[in-house]
Amino acid sequence: MQVADVMTPNPVTVTPATAIQTAVQILADRRIGALPVIDDTGNVVGVLSEQELMQRQSGVAPRPFVMFLDLIIYLENPKDYTQELHRTFGETVAEVMSREFVAIPVEEPLPLAAQKLAQKNCQRLLVTNAAGQLVGIITRGDIVRAMAA
Repeated sequence: MQVADVMTPNPVTVTPATAIQTAVQILADRRIGALPVIDDTGNVVGVLSEQELMQRQSGVAPRPFVMFLDLIIYLENPKDYTQELHRTFGETVAEVMSREFVAIPVEEPLPLAAQKLAQKNCQRLLVTNAAGQLVGIITRGDIVRAMAA
């Protein structure tokens, strides 16, 4: 079996400009755990998953700092804090999505997909064609169902 035999073809997607509330509504209505984010050419640029939304819901913790002669010295990189603020309070998918995702070519054998899911400890793989465009998505559940068939 190949990835193409088990994947969900033509998954629901969003663009970086999609409003977060719209994306959340899609996730809730479709009862899915993630949305691939694609650009105008169909290439994957990120993923918006429940993980990012949980971070958003949990808020931003204040960063540790010390005061020295009326100066505030942050003990962590302020750039990381700024990114976390954008993810928490962002209004578009681009501000909240993860730019890290795991992809697999459509023609790969199913055991390789299972291996990749286990090694990367992820819930899903984005399936791409030779041009790098999104053609499907395969989850751990898809592989388990294929094993049972």
